[in-house]
Amino acid sequence: MWRVNIYCSGDDWKRYGADFKEMTKKYQSELIVSQKMPDETRIMAYKIEGINEAESFQEDCIKFSGFTSDYESF
Repeated sequence: MWRVNIYCSGDDWKRYGADFKEMTKKYQSELIVSQKMPDETRIMAYKIEGINEAESFQEDCIKFSGFTSDYESF
């Protein structure tokens, strides 16, 4: 089990949020954290079963300008 963490600014979320949400649909993932900080930064975390899928998910996340990501074992 893996946790993929995603971070982006409020401006980047406004530009790419809808496309990001659409991208997540191609993975078997569960949104476990979604926070909007006072400065509008977004912090999200998804639970994903396999390491290969977690790596692919992370790679797709960082294709969006301004999005950063990492992953860790649960």
